[in-house]
This record gives sequence, C-alpha cells and structure tokens, in this order.
Amino acid sequence: MRKKITVVGAGFVGATTAQRLAERNYADIVLADVTEFVAEGKALDLLEAGPILGYDVNVSGVTIKDGVGYDKIANSDLVVMTAGIARKPGMSRDDLILTNMKIVGGWAEQIAKHAPNAIVIVVTNPVDAMTQLMWHVTKFPQHRVIGQAGVLDSARFRTFVALELGVSVQNVDAYVLGAHGDQMVPLPRYTTVAGVPITELLPKEKIDALVKRTRDGGAEVVNLLKTGSAFYAPSAAVVEMVDAIFFDKKKILPCIAYLEGEYGINGVYAGVPVRLGTQGIEAIVKFNLNAEELAALQKSGEAVRALNKVMGI
Repeated sequence: MRKKITVVGAGFVGATTAQRLAERNYADIVLADVTEFVAEGKALDLLEAGPILGYDVNVSGVTIKDGVGYDKIANSDLVVMTAGIARKPGMSRDDLILTNMKIVGGWAEQIAKHAPNAIVIVVTNPVDAMTQLMWHVTKFPQHRVIGQAGVLDSARFRTFVALELGVSVQNVDAYVLGAHGDQMVPLPRYTTVAGVPITELLPKEKIDALVKRTRDGGAEVVNLLKTGSAFYAPSAAVVEMVDAIFFDKKKILPCIAYLEGEYGINGVYAGVPVRLGTQGIEAIVKFNLNAEELAALQKSGEAVRALNKVMGI
C-alpha cells in the first residue's frame, strides 16, 4: 500500500510541495485548506497532470470548514505544515507569530487526533517557534516533529557561492544552522567547492557579503514579489527531506530539531545537522564549531526561546 502525505495549506508553498511530491510517485497526496474548494481545484489539476508526467498516485483536496474535513488526513504517514500568513515587504518572519500560532496550534490538535503516527515537517514561519509549538501541542516524540529551514538556507548559500565563483551548484556543499531569520548561522568553514573550503577561495569581505545575502535571502524574494514569498525553493527543500525519510537515506541535512544539551542548547528547537531516516530524526550530528560559531548558534537558540515565551510555551 502506498504511503500517504497530507500537505496543510494550498497556497504557493503548499500547492508546489504537493506537485513535487506527486511527481515523486511514492505517496498519495491530500491537499487541505480552509479556503473553499481551492484545495480540491488544485488537487484535481495535479491529478490530471499524472497521465502526462507519468505518475499515478492519487491526489485529492479537502476544504476544512466548521471543523469538518479533518478526517481526510487520517492515517497520514507524513504531514507537511505550510498554512499561515505570508510575509509582506518590511515584515520579519517573527512578525507572523501571533497569527500563525493559532493556525499551527489548531492543526496540531487535529494531526495528533487523526494522524497520531505521522512524521510532521513544519514550514510555517517563524518556523523554529512553529516547530516547537507543533511538538508542544501534538506531544509527538521529538524525532517525529522536524522544521524545514536549514536545507533551504543552505541551498541559497550554495547558489550564491556558485554564482560568485562561476561553478556548478553541484560542486558546492554548505551548511547553514541556527534560527531561520536574522539569527541563522552560515558556516563558511564547512562550505566547500569540490572539497575546498571557500575560506581558501574568497576573501573575508566577499564571504561576509554572501553570508549577509543568505540571511536576507527570503526578504530579497519578498521584496521582489511584493505580494508573496518564496515557494519554489522551500518546496524543493521539503521534498529533499521527505526523500531522506521515505527512502531511509540516513542523509545528513540541516534541520530544526529539539535540542537537549547538544551545542550547549537545551529545551528548544533550533537548526542543527541531523541524520534523517525512516523514523525521522535519527541523530543530532555534532560539528566541531569554533567559539564564534558556537556563540552564534547559542544566540540563535535564545532567540527561539524568546519567541516561545511570546507563545506561552
């Protein structure tokens, strides 16, 4: 029997994630949204693309209205949480917290009720705090509640490095840890081109500029779009995580995970390297950070803790 994935939110991120997952051809997809018939319409459109693109999974949509429709997510193996308001120019991810905590908290209750064995990947911003909220409300084991941020941020860093050096992005490996926002921690020492650290290829001022552009990567897209935020790269990042889980790849990726003393951070979700497999997060991977990198990561953890206090958790 095929696996089942529910994507919560049929906006740009959710619908594009559903499309990418359907094209993987390994799970039936349920697309859920509160806006009447939007999920159903997009799901039908995706279903009708199957004969052309060669996938034959079932894609269905459901409108959640007056508490009705949640049963459609029953027995999902994995849930991707994308629902929430998007940023507008001039807004930070943290500006979204009070509205999105109501949306994520409500969905967390329903996920716990209808899909108690699911792995949950949270995308809704501010994603570190929303991941913590999802875990707090569902009471799922922490290895089954994961935030998506570092895969996206690392992809952006890889892109900018490749553009700067005129090389293929496939030759660039990078890790960006910490909170998804101003407190993210790109690691130039762990960023390589064909195995060579960029610290040996670029001057410090150029690396600093690339780090800044990475931190501002989401805002750069928001400012260009004016009326929306990024969705192609975030959805691709989700699919890389789902692949690692469903195919039990044991892949090391930067994800938002619950920390219990690792890197000197305790009791909060933050972006760190993890090993992803069929159970979700199988291990927190320890990098040998220097004092500056470790301090930045711990500062990032405290920023998440402050948001958690705003939510009262």
